[in-house]
Amino acid sequence: MTMGTSIRLHKKPIIFLILLSLCFTIWMSYGRTKKTSLSRYGKSEGLKAEGPGFTLDGKPFTILSGATHYFRIVPEYWEDRLLKLKAMGLNTVETYVAWNLHEEVKGKFVFDGQLDIVKFVEKAQELGLYVIMRPGPYICAEWDLGGLPSWLLRDPKMNLRTSYRPYTDATGRFFDELIPKLTPLQYSKGGPIIAWQVENEYLSFGNDSFYMRHLKREMTRRGVSELLITSDGLYQMKKEKKFHLSGVLRTANFQRNETHVLKGLKELQPNKPLMVTEFWSGWFDHWGEDHHILSLDKTVQRVTNILAMGSSINFYMFHGGTNFGFMNGANADKHGRYKPTVTSYDYDAPVSEAGDITDKYKALRKVILNNVPFNSLPKHMPKSIPPNTEKTIYEPVEMQEFMPLKTLLKYVTSVESEYPVPMESLPINNNGGQGYGYILYQTTIPPSAKQLKIESYRDRAKVFVDSKEQNIPEVMDYKGKYLNVNKTKNVKATLSSDQEPGEEKTLEILVENMGRVNFLKNINTQRKGILGEVTIDGKKHKRWTIYPLDFKPKVMDKLTNKIEWSSVSKRTGPGLYKGKFEISGEPKDTYLLMSAWKKGSCFINGRNLGRYWNIGPQKTLYLPKPWLRSGENTIVLFELEGSIKEEEFEVTFVMEPQLGDKIQERH
Repeated sequence: MTMGTSIRLHKKPIIFLILLSLCFTIWMSYGRTKKTSLSRYGKSEGLKAEGPGFTLDGKPFTILSGATHYFRIVPEYWEDRLLKLKAMGLNTVETYVAWNLHEEVKGKFVFDGQLDIVKFVEKAQELGLYVIMRPGPYICAEWDLGGLPSWLLRDPKMNLRTSYRPYTDATGRFFDELIPKLTPLQYSKGGPIIAWQVENEYLSFGNDSFYMRHLKREMTRRGVSELLITSDGLYQMKKEKKFHLSGVLRTANFQRNETHVLKGLKELQPNKPLMVTEFWSGWFDHWGEDHHILSLDKTVQRVTNILAMGSSINFYMFHGGTNFGFMNGANADKHGRYKPTVTSYDYDAPVSEAGDITDKYKALRKVILNNVPFNSLPKHMPKSIPPNTEKTIYEPVEMQEFMPLKTLLKYVTSVESEYPVPMESLPINNNGGQGYGYILYQTTIPPSAKQLKIESYRDRAKVFVDSKEQNIPEVMDYKGKYLNVNKTKNVKATLSSDQEPGEEKTLEILVENMGRVNFLKNINTQRKGILGEVTIDGKKHKRWTIYPLDFKPKVMDKLTNKIEWSSVSKRTGPGLYKGKFEISGEPKDTYLLMSAWKKGSCFINGRNLGRYWNIGPQKTLYLPKPWLRSGENTIVLFELEGSIKEEEFEVTFVMEPQLGDKIQERH
């Protein structure tokens, strides 16, 4: 008995050890099985750049990407554009993030509707696409101030894209809001984001290595864990004393000399993959210039050469979309001349502004299918090309009602100021000032006033005395000759009025912000409105009432429904023109032809469609179906000068874009 009991007692720890060993074996086996399963579905090992070619989940991978900006497309068309991207043979979508839209008002962040970037990324994943995220904070993109919020310029000492503390504090607050929304969508967490860019083309701007290291650190400490890249021109990368971020892949931006550039990039990074983050598939347009394209033959040849060198590629743009509202940027050429960008961002891209398939798309699809390894094509690539959205022509809209500028001002909240100030300095919007649009400065002047002098203003001004327009030098004439962006003119005008002698006169100065420069050092000078002193007969003038005319949807709704509209007759000065038209059944995409009007902004059902100007090259405005409705629709124009033909006050529709009669090819 005693011996048997003793034997059984000794067996219990042995059995326990056997069971423990068995559990450990099963657990290890499960772990290996789980890891294998994750690898199979592409979630265990992300995009790597640790050899001559990219790998994804340890397998060779070619990035075939297309730039498609969520903020330039109505959300209802995101899926259509992404499906077309996939059908061309691309496996990845790349997008910038427009900080100035997400935080247009300082401290107020918006991430819904057209700004629901999470939904955009999730839609890409749903369609089997990977994502490259370019969060800025600066993006260039021919977008106002390169995507930086206008309220940054309220600080008179602001030094953008540097280590200036108020700037880096602001970028940090933006990253606090943005990055936590996107890190759960990274590849390592089961999402589609395979890479992030640190800033954008920084070597074309500066050499502040602390600033770039700071941005990298700010991203990674908030959870960014996928591959990091920078993108620049080869010349800037090779320029003496230009720094490089450790552990970050260099990539190139260009449109020509592809073999030379990629060989140069390989010399800089001998054992790293080649990547073209921006192959410029076309180009953008400025007001007063010809429409730019890159020919089909050159596009095909250069893309073929890029792929033959084993390089990955991102088409900038795959689909350009539209600079809706006041969001177009501007450039200053090598002579410093200011050149604002048009509303259309068609870009001569493979998919047009309206989402239509082009000959360039079809040709590039063949290039990709013939030159790319099968395993790099998107899974379940559509066998056929998705159809274009249906277009239509609606009946011409007669603009039957008019509201003069004087009446319009009744519905705008004004600001009292001792002196004129730039729009960014107005004490509104959480003291972030006015961001976009027009600004009107109003005051009273003595009946004896003869001479007006405006020391400095941007970008284009009109002067009125008792509603009578005065003759002043143009900032930008109708032949497209531009003012130097850093040398705003002194404007002198002799004042005249129809008022009786002895009465005080009302002086009004209407200034248009035509878009802030988005590239190089000029971004720091882009405050808009009146920038210097205004003198009357040599004396500095005081006591001004300032009206911010930014035409937000709530303001437009209020204006549209007011009864203080008069019938249209011969009109020449600034004011609102209104017309209505009916749609029976479901709306369709269309284009507004603006050739009967001179210069202004167009609003559809309260939404800001964009700018028009009769100097071209753009003559049409793309109007997407989701901005229309079955039943009554309203068009409102804020027209600065009136219709071209004094007796014709109508807007017509066409089915094809008119982006410029004269074509200028990029070389």
